[in-house]
Amino acid sequence: MDWIECNKKGIVKEIKIDKNLVESLVNSSVKKMESQKLLPLSDITAASKISLAYDSLRELLEAIAITKNSKVYNHECYCAFLKEILHESALADEFNKFRKLRNSINYYGKDISETETKIILKEMIEFTEKIRILFFP
Repeated sequence: MDWIECNKKGIVKEIKIDKNLVESLVNSSVKKMESQKLLPLSDITAASKISLAYDSLRELLEAIAITKNSKVYNHECYCAFLKEILHESALADEFNKFRKLRNSINYYGKDISETETKIILKEMIEFTEKIRILFFP
């Protein structure tokens, strides 16, 4: 789905910048990432750790969208936002990989091993830091 389609379907809308909301989302993003770090990794916690890390990343993207006068109501449209509004195609592709994995876990019961989780969490943490440094230096 591209940014035009996201707009036509009403999945994104133009809003006024809310600096307090942006700050709150960035803080919440940090807390969720820290929360996942507090959970010991096991087969039981693997999916939860990924979900928390993904939520942290998504909140950060929401904060960025707000700074660009946009409210995004669909995770897929964050890919279009990254690609077409921020001109960050590589970041969009990487986010989409995380989005699909999280959807597989949350909606289709994908089981994920500790080993796989370690690799994915490392990538998600690095990606989140990259986003934070680029947009909230």
